[in-house]
Amino acid sequence: MSPLNWTLKQTKRLIVTIVGVSVLVIGIAMIVLPGPAIVVIPIGLGILATEFVWARNLLHKIKERLPKRAPK
Repeated sequence: MSPLNWTLKQTKRLIVTIVGVSVLVIGIAMIVLPGPAIVVIPIGLGILATEFVWARNLLHKIKERLPKRAPK
């Protein structure tokens, strides 16, 4: 792997981490502040899940706990 390729991968991972954590923290703040925390938190986890297995596992656990809607 060339040094440039490694640097680009690390840069992408850093950007995904910063954006994902920011959205997740905003969502957690919305639990006590007015806002749609129930929507924003999974979006933050979804962003983090593109790079981190722990976030992907947590997102799957959250999806399993949500009630299934029957089609009309």
